[in-house]
Amino acid sequence: MQDLLFLPHRIPYPPNKGDKIRSYHLLKYLSLHFKIHLGTFIDDPKDWQYTNKVDALCASTCYIELKPLLAKIQSLQGIVTGQPLSLAYYKNRQIQAWVNQTISAHSIKKVLIFSSVMAQFINQDHRVDMIVDFVDVDSDKWRQYAQQSKGLKHWIYQREAYYLLSYEKVLAEQARASIFVSEHEAELFKTLAPDVSHKITHIYNGVDSDYFSPKIYFDSPYADVDQVLVFTGAMDYRANVDAVVWFANEILPLIVKQQPTVKFYIVGSKPTKEVLALANNSVVVTGAVADIRPYIAYAHLVVAPLRIARGIQNKVLEAMAMEKYVVATTTAMEGIAQQQKLAVSVADNIKDIADEIIMQLQNNSPAHKNRQYVQTMFSWEHNVKQLVNLLKDTY
Repeated sequence: MQDLLFLPHRIPYPPNKGDKIRSYHLLKYLSLHFKIHLGTFIDDPKDWQYTNKVDALCASTCYIELKPLLAKIQSLQGIVTGQPLSLAYYKNRQIQAWVNQTISAHSIKKVLIFSSVMAQFINQDHRVDMIVDFVDVDSDKWRQYAQQSKGLKHWIYQREAYYLLSYEKVLAEQARASIFVSEHEAELFKTLAPDVSHKITHIYNGVDSDYFSPKIYFDSPYADVDQVLVFTGAMDYRANVDAVVWFANEILPLIVKQQPTVKFYIVGSKPTKEVLALANNSVVVTGAVADIRPYIAYAHLVVAPLRIARGIQNKVLEAMAMEKYVVATTTAMEGIAQQQKLAVSVADNIKDIADEIIMQLQNNSPAHKNRQYVQTMFSWEHNVKQLVNLLKDTY
């Protein structure tokens, strides 16, 4: 098999949050076709226990500890150098030395970048073909953050959006191909970088429908609760925090007036102080759980009230795979077609969202068609095959 250098910005295990779910499945399926040399960062001390899981899929690996606080301080160098802060955040001599040595030792000709910031470790002297999985248009995410912020945060986010977009454009020119997680993200980047539109494509996420199956039995995690709304996700991620705060403060009270026994469960690791403060008689914040599937399985419905997220939401695909009705915003349903034929309700207005949820709590509509849809459209094996072909075509 041919050698492939794979550079994700975070260890692709465990696959328990958005970027890790995608990077893990890319690694899993690419390892069947390439000898993979993987270099990455570990920013959570708990993740060191999983290096053997990644090692088993690779020919060689390099793990570099990243301390978020120190990295944030380091990122301020970007203000002086005129770079995106994100780029300075990940700057690292150790991984650069490993990349140089690995490319030379194995005569590597092909590189897959996962997250644009990792491309800084590849230069022209390496003489490699580079494919970049941007996943989302990160610069536009920072633009959205700026719109919702004031003062110093507004300035920082606006600056990051500007400098990161400039970097993304240059990177897309250098890359053999640029990949995004959905057609919507790819089309957006084409409008921002029209000169390289011919090199831009999209590869959807997938969902492990055997793992997220309604046929698997679990004990209910909800004691003596009849009606549960659940939100799943990493609860230190800004988009998720914004979603649950907005839902708990603005939408849930309207629902409770009509359905006083309803409970809103926020299920996910590392809840911020802002999220923890939401806990009350109607809101439960679980923190990290060993398995999110029981929480989805026994929920009355899944909510995804995201306002500033990017790309296809794994939380939505997982809920659909488990035959759950989903009430979501337009943003959360990006990349999911045929919505009118699915067991989903899409609304963006506070009252409209509340009304849809109340109606579903009363009706309990079946959602078998949701599982059929994701099995057809969001198979990891099928979607990663596109990337395998893209990598092999460029040799």
